[in-house]
Amino acid sequence: MTTSDRRVVVSGLGPITAAGVGIECLWQAACDGVSAISRIDRFDATGFRSQHAGTLAADAFKVRDSVPKSYRKATKVMARDIELAVGAAAAAIADAGLLTKPDEPVDGPTIPANRMGCHIGAGLIAADVDELTLALTKSVDAEGRFDYGLWGEQGMGHLTPLWLLKYLPNMLACHVTIIHDCQGPSNTITCAESSATLSIGESMRAIQRGGADACLSGGCDSKVNPMALLRQQFAERIAETTDDESAMKAIRPYADDADGSLAGEGGGILVVEALESVQKRGGRAYAEIAGFGAAQSSCPDTVGARFADDDPGVANAIERAIENAGLTPADIDAIVPFGSGIRAMDDADRRAMTSVFGDRLASIPMMLPIPFFGCCGAGTGAIAMAMAAKAIESQRLPARVNHGEVEGLDAAAAPSREADLGAVVVFTTSLGGQTAAVVLTRVGEEDS
Repeated sequence: MTTSDRRVVVSGLGPITAAGVGIECLWQAACDGVSAISRIDRFDATGFRSQHAGTLAADAFKVRDSVPKSYRKATKVMARDIELAVGAAAAAIADAGLLTKPDEPVDGPTIPANRMGCHIGAGLIAADVDELTLALTKSVDAEGRFDYGLWGEQGMGHLTPLWLLKYLPNMLACHVTIIHDCQGPSNTITCAESSATLSIGESMRAIQRGGADACLSGGCDSKVNPMALLRQQFAERIAETTDDESAMKAIRPYADDADGSLAGEGGGILVVEALESVQKRGGRAYAEIAGFGAAQSSCPDTVGARFADDDPGVANAIERAIENAGLTPADIDAIVPFGSGIRAMDDADRRAMTSVFGDRLASIPMMLPIPFFGCCGAGTGAIAMAMAAKAIESQRLPARVNHGEVEGLDAAAAPSREADLGAVVVFTTSLGGQTAAVVLTRVGEEDS
């Protein structure tokens, strides 16, 4: 067997969402049809178009519980995005049944450190407003205007010496690799909502070429803070909500009256591993990562909020993933699209899916994570991948809480139900025009 023939599977799931930490929390909420969207309580969201988002309850996750005692001081320089990645990685490793450095295994880690890689997608980490306030107040002139000279002379001095280390996108992978001693191929991908899916594709290829036997892969992001929420509102991506009832109906992917999405925090880390490695250690394979594809779309607005109507990028990514898996569109049993409720993005999704699947599209069931957990930026693809992998293992479609009537797509509200899922395509479009797609397939009993 050559390295290019290596089969790659998902052997551990570590989603972290508003429903909680771990695959069981996500899957229970998704099958019960219970949205985790709630009112924002971390800051005063008055004045924003929406005061609701997908946030973890304060007692649902504490990053100190996910690191060894010797590493707890480092949590002081972790922005929320980093905390989420560290927690998700711990959950994925536990789910996969791996032992890593924090477990102090007598016989060494389950997978040698130099054979464990790490690829984590990250977003544009928003600085904490309270941390910036004092520094900014010391940087204004007598007339109350911001002065760059004063910022350099005295404003910056009111930031902690390690302040910048909290907000570098590569620090998600940095902390995870240090904690778990991942010495194999490592990278950070920052391509907005497509980041996690692209990272999983990179892990797949690193394992196929023999550079690693397993990788911690995915992405995490937090859009639930004043600066990140403001960016989303300026980009016209946030739906309007007035109360809890309107929030439950706010995210309506592919509906004619879709108004936008709601912010979320979370994402996930998956253990992506060579099938032969899983078999050797007696592990579990949720699904095989059979194909991967990526493409860049043309965006006339240059920002990526709207794709060109005739742009083939999204369809190209999906087609490449299916072809890479050695399948045809007729073999796909379910789709996990971006499905955000943002009209321009939904339109791009629909055009691409129609191009790839044609008349069959209306009969292919969809899984829609965002109405459950909010749009988690760079973590979105990891949540979608975790949901798809669990669905394949369970041979069950989760419920949908889409409150819009959808013409021409199997995307309206529906209960959870059993399904024959042999191949599922997951794809994420993004602010910026990048699209990534992955095909997951069922692992045969002979390979388990």
